[in-house]
Amino acid sequence: MARTYIIVVAVMWIGWLLSWQVAAFWRSRPTVQAPRRDYRWMMGLIALGLLLDYGIYPKNQPQLWPVGPVLGWAMVGLTAAGIAFAWWARIALGKLWSGGVERKAEHRVVETGPYAYVRHPIYTGMIAGATALAALQAKPFAVLGAALFALGFMFKARLEERFLETELGGYEDYRRRVPMLIPFARFK
Repeated sequence: MARTYIIVVAVMWIGWLLSWQVAAFWRSRPTVQAPRRDYRWMMGLIALGLLLDYGIYPKNQPQLWPVGPVLGWAMVGLTAAGIAFAWWARIALGKLWSGGVERKAEHRVVETGPYAYVRHPIYTGMIAGATALAALQAKPFAVLGAALFALGFMFKARLEERFLETELGGYEDYRRRVPMLIPFARFK
């Protein structure tokens, strides 16, 4: 039964990935970029986490909890909500969006839409989806994968913030007011 939910989630993520790639054409050119070597290892951590989360590991692991219809459909819903939250953020950024760590010609601090709730809503949405998939897999390596995925995005978010603090005025104030990844969290 868990396999059905995993297939539904996988189809949702494939749809997200394809639409995200098409939307990559809708962005402006960067004026300043952080060296890719500064975050290449973080992307490797995210990729490793994703591979583990999707079940690229030994199959003879114990199942940590049962995955019934309530948990299954709740995690499908969490994945859909995570993808929707990430898209909402992408639309709010418009041409300022970038897959890398870079500054655009007309860059500014975006504080509307999901950016009023968290500073990195795209990462929040993706981490929610990875967490949902780990819950559906219910295997130790999947849980480890989701944790590595989240950790990689947390490190990348920190790097982006250091970069934006030097490149944009007003980012420090925004950082003090808005949580990093978890909406309404009091720790920053």
